[in-house]
Amino acid sequence: IDHGKSTLVRALTGVDTDRLPEEKRRGISIELGYAFLDTPDGGRIGFIDVPGHERLVHTMLSGATGIDHALLLVAADDGVMPQTREHLEIVELLGLDRAVVALTKTDMAAPSRVAEVEAEIAALIAPTALAGAPVFPVSAITGAGVARLEAHLRARAAETRARAGDGPFRLAVDRAFVLQGAGVVVTGMALDGAVRVGDEVIVSPSGLDARVRSIHAQNRKADVGRAGERCRSEEHTSELQSR
Repeated sequence: IDHGKSTLVRALTGVDTDRLPEEKRRGISIELGYAFLDTPDGGRIGFIDVPGHERLVHTMLSGATGIDHALLLVAADDGVMPQTREHLEIVELLGLDRAVVALTKTDMAAPSRVAEVEAEIAALIAPTALAGAPVFPVSAITGAGVARLEAHLRARAAETRARAGDGPFRLAVDRAFVLQGAGVVVTGMALDGAVRVGDEVIVSPSGLDARVRSIHAQNRKADVGRAGERCRSEEHTSELQSR
């Protein structure tokens, strides 16, 4: 918490992912935040801004599930903290081996302190699957290092292969709510397969049937949502709407 995740995402994408009044008031992320960065080839890099508070680890886990690449943040003033270690353990448990580390708030620390924390980070990730991940000292306030980090993320995104879309569709739902006039809306990461407008799906574990009325993939209206994409789907089922 307070290592500048939301501020860095805003510097990279221009999107403020802290949208709730309580998040603004307390200055912390409580729910998952989403932002997107367009690429020259017409693609999109999706960012999921997860909470850093120890009591919101379940929310962090729901946001990290299904991602291709981790962006781990360590602030230059605080250094490696207990929550840094816990989030790193979660990333490892999820089987992620692609990552980059942003050493944030470099404008608030002396060069000697920045070098000290950089050494802490190297020691932290050395025994993990993320050993050797590049570290980018940045300041989201002054902009120092942000362009280099963005260029690196764009390069990594270009190397990421599209996931196979020929298996059964699975969406890891992290939010569900009823929107008046639209029905039930679910959001999450598409883990496998593909879904199209008009498809019938099964809501697990309840076993309820639903029909997909509309899809947003990577924050754009779409006819198809595919594995690896961040999706929002509006579904119709009278049983779901009554809950």
